[in-house]
Amino acid sequence: MSRNIDIALLRAFVAVVDSGGMTAAGSRLNLTQAAISQQLKRLEETLGHELVTRERRSMRLTAAGERLFGRAKRMLALNDDIWCEMTTPLYEGEIRLGIPADIVNTYLPTFLKNFAQTYPKVQVSLVCTSSAELRDHLQAGRVDLILTTEQACGPGGETLAIDRLVWVGARGGEAAFQRPLPVSIGCSDCAFRAPIREVLQEAGIEWRSVSEITNADAQVATTAADIAVTAFMAATVPSTLEILGPESGLPKLPPFSVNLYLPRDGGTEIAQELARYIRDAIVARHRLAA
Repeated sequence: MSRNIDIALLRAFVAVVDSGGMTAAGSRLNLTQAAISQQLKRLEETLGHELVTRERRSMRLTAAGERLFGRAKRMLALNDDIWCEMTTPLYEGEIRLGIPADIVNTYLPTFLKNFAQTYPKVQVSLVCTSSAELRDHLQAGRVDLILTTEQACGPGGETLAIDRLVWVGARGGEAAFQRPLPVSIGCSDCAFRAPIREVLQEAGIEWRSVSEITNADAQVATTAADIAVTAFMAATVPSTLEILGPESGLPKLPPFSVNLYLPRDGGTEIAQELARYIRDAIVARHRLAA
């Protein structure tokens, strides 16, 4: 005769093991410690095995608990996959996402893969240009939603993260000590251009432009070659370069924010769904880094 295992009991068991205790598991599942304890007890009674030994400050899996744990996680994953598959709306078509080139490599992978797996029939087309131009594209309806890097968030936008703007140079490089200072800087509407110019002027540091193309690859290449310094948001600095500290003699740069914008009417349902994936991924990334 077949028997059914209560998924909620398995979820409580896995949460206890993953989080290390009843209280933490309760917080994760939005349940009281007593409710978690009761669910774990019911699962043990159902299976006829003690699953964890309760010690004063910790919990340890029994042999039966060890056998169950991996299978329980797989069963929960399958349950969640089925639920998502059967309850997720089926969207098709194209969505146009605007994003500045300097944050593509850092932020795009954090949400695009999961979104594409959930909505395989939705094609995401990228528009990479300056934040100012992306704002114009959104207003004109040429894109469906945008991410920007700005010193402040504009009307209707939502700030997802605030990060330091930092000076960046080649590892062990000398470009920061040259005068006039060689700077790889973006084109006229690059969001970083004005604050770079202002802080250098205030510090009395003469400088010259090495590159005026808003292209992250070009800025990385000229900086890695040690013929210029540049500026990036701290979370986006490529591993081949290094952040220049106070010893470089360069003035402190202002913080910047990563902002999310949708059309004034809120945009399409799938644009709102992509916005949710973006929001969750970026906020989670910076929470972990904090």
